[in-house]
Amino acid sequence: MSNIDVSQQEGSLIFTLPARFDSHIIENFRDAYSDIPSDSDLIYIIDLAQTEYIDSSALGMLLNFKHHVQAGDGIVCIKNCQPKLKHIFEMSSFTSIFKFL
Repeated sequence: MSNIDVSQQEGSLIFTLPARFDSHIIENFRDAYSDIPSDSDLIYIIDLAQTEYIDSSALGMLLNFKHHVQAGDGIVCIKNCQPKLKHIFEMSSFTSIFKFL
């Protein structure tokens, strides 16, 4: 199983994802954010600097994550997205759902 690194920095909670963001890490990803209170007003950053591959389950995980944190005033941003991954987000209309840094 691939690890997801979670760190906090100046009002942000940063989730650094592994090289493959796919169905094999659904449980790990859910566990990484399930203990976060949904009423938190943090900025949640999904850092894809190491990520080279995503699949449709990853897109679903991101939507579930966004739904969880937006129960409060949380904002979800995607950071360090490689061009080939950005293309997938564009084709899936995720660029209108998430803020890209």
